[in-house]
Amino acid sequence: MKAGYVAIIGEPNVGKSTLLNRLIGTKLSIVGSKPQITRNRILGILTEGDCQCYFLDTPGIIVPAYELQKLMVDKITRAVEDADVVIWMIDPGFRESAFPHRFLTEKPLISVINKIDLIPKTQLLPIIEILKNKGMKDIIPISALLGDGIEELKKVLFTYLPEGPFLYPKEDLSDRPERFFVAELIREKIFELFKKEIPYSTCVVIDEFKERKRGKDFIRATIYVERKSQKGILIGKDGEALKKVGALARKGIEDFLGRDVFLELWVRVKEKWRKDKKFLKEIGY
Repeated sequence: MKAGYVAIIGEPNVGKSTLLNRLIGTKLSIVGSKPQITRNRILGILTEGDCQCYFLDTPGIIVPAYELQKLMVDKITRAVEDADVVIWMIDPGFRESAFPHRFLTEKPLISVINKIDLIPKTQLLPIIEILKNKGMKDIIPISALLGDGIEELKKVLFTYLPEGPFLYPKEDLSDRPERFFVAELIREKIFELFKKEIPYSTCVVIDEFKERKRGKDFIRATIYVERKSQKGILIGKDGEALKKVGALARKGIEDFLGRDVFLELWVRVKEKWRKDKKFLKEIGY
């Protein structure tokens, strides 16, 4: 038996969360067209045959501008430190300056080129050549969206896993509780529906989560924003904007949990929460 941790790192929007979801076979990480959606380190568990991989999805590599972003970068560092294998993910827009020097270790490093479905092979070959010149031995082109190259990636990963017992039951997909994923699904819909600074200025806290044997589960969540004007935009005229967030989030939550829920959303202002160390600690960052 072989088991080990695999950190997935890379710049924002290269498809790290999509890759995790593809590898696990279910939606664990929220995804979207906007960068820097992932804030927490998310663990996904893949069990195949005598191998068990613990994938660590991480926030995008950025130069942090405020406390929340500093904590996000710290999560990348810790994920690499904990990992037995590191996947460095890029896309066709790869720049040599994006090489993750600060995260390099003696651990096996696999270069994954994502979104190959969007480019011709003639554009892929120069990227592979650059990576070879950087000393990369394992270079795997994939499409996380379509599933191309995923089986080849698994084969390479399994060869690097250390021998050892499984840490989780074979049926487990993550170590996170349901309420974590519920909060993430609400946040995902905010990213889908709002533009500019609104999604980045919000965080979601689950205040109450009651499972019921009869009737719908009850979930009450608070969406925090940094300014009163943002609260007004998020709620919308006659509450229509917030109702739309709730309707879409409820559908996603029900699909994830496999049962009906009653979702109650509130919006509150917490000024400069992204810079507030105490508040960030309270809400799990």
